[in-house]
Amino acid sequence: MKTSEPLARGIVERIGQRDSMLKHQSNGKEMFLKKIACRDHERAIETIAGILTDRHHGVISSKDQISGIGHRAVHGGEEIKESVLINKKVVDIITKYCELAPLHNPPSLLGIKGCRKIFAGTPQAAVFDTAFHQTMPQKAYIYGLPYEYYTKHKIRRYGFHGTSHRFVAEKTAGILRKKISRLKIITCHLGNGCSMSAVAKGKSIDTSMGLTPLEGLVMGTRCGDIDPAIVTYLVEKKRMTFEDVNRLLNKKSGLLGISGVSNDMRDINKAIKKGSKRARLAKEIFIYRIEKYIGAYIAAMDGCDAVVFTAGIGENQPDIVDTVRKDLGNILNRLKTKVIVVPTNEELLIARDTYRIITRNNKA
Repeated sequence: MKTSEPLARGIVERIGQRDSMLKHQSNGKEMFLKKIACRDHERAIETIAGILTDRHHGVISSKDQISGIGHRAVHGGEEIKESVLINKKVVDIITKYCELAPLHNPPSLLGIKGCRKIFAGTPQAAVFDTAFHQTMPQKAYIYGLPYEYYTKHKIRRYGFHGTSHRFVAEKTAGILRKKISRLKIITCHLGNGCSMSAVAKGKSIDTSMGLTPLEGLVMGTRCGDIDPAIVTYLVEKKRMTFEDVNRLLNKKSGLLGISGVSNDMRDINKAIKKGSKRARLAKEIFIYRIEKYIGAYIAAMDGCDAVVFTAGIGENQPDIVDTVRKDLGNILNRLKTKVIVVPTNEELLIARDTYRIITRNNKA
């Protein structure tokens, strides 16, 4: 942890499917690929433990050398305001918010359960996507609904990708050689899922995603901001079920729905080169929505020192960054705003938080 250099890295993909795959790298060697029979998360963790302790290729001699395990958890509601040591209360909170993060919270619980069995007695920490945005003022997170929908049902803006927004904001302060407490930063996490945050003095004061990750920017398959009446129109006039509408907004919209080609910006670019007008429109809408949010967040913070791009699209599509820089050139130049690309590293942030939490717990 002193150097933040990873001893090993890897991923188990397609858990529970026939073609589950292990990708693994240790001691700086090339990435190793292997098909494995991985029926569930517990089996995946058993496989990882076996690799780490392998007599010939492992980086540790026994599981006892692992002193802490960090997990990414997406939704912690208002109860979680920072990274925490996992206990029964934390598990209950993750379970409670499975309804609002059905694709993410349940697998987190499976990972925690598997680690408790494979690494019995080893402390675990959870780093929540929603925690970073708990600093937003009420005017930023309360919706224009009757207030009791917030007090009784906790319907509000929560925001996501907090781990990434926090990491790149802190990294940006280092790049600019200034204290984050003196900076106003707009972070743009652009991947298949996209979100932006206004970070003032190191605190999130607004973010584009809402109660769920559907709100905000146009994304790979998510629509982002729309008129809510579209939902009632589709149900009443087009006789669509709520399940159909949910699938439409989350899985069939965004870049995929507009372009008719793909949810992947690389495929969109290929289609544009072949003359696809819909693909070009999809990209234009994608960029325009980013520019609108940048303008809004500059107003919210009364200025901006840096606009930061990160994640799959943000890090690997320089033409999008250049277009934003050109389109907003006048205002960005007037404010002396830097436009930079910072690779995100959520795993490193999770590792650092886990180390800090467990060290503090051991001292206590």
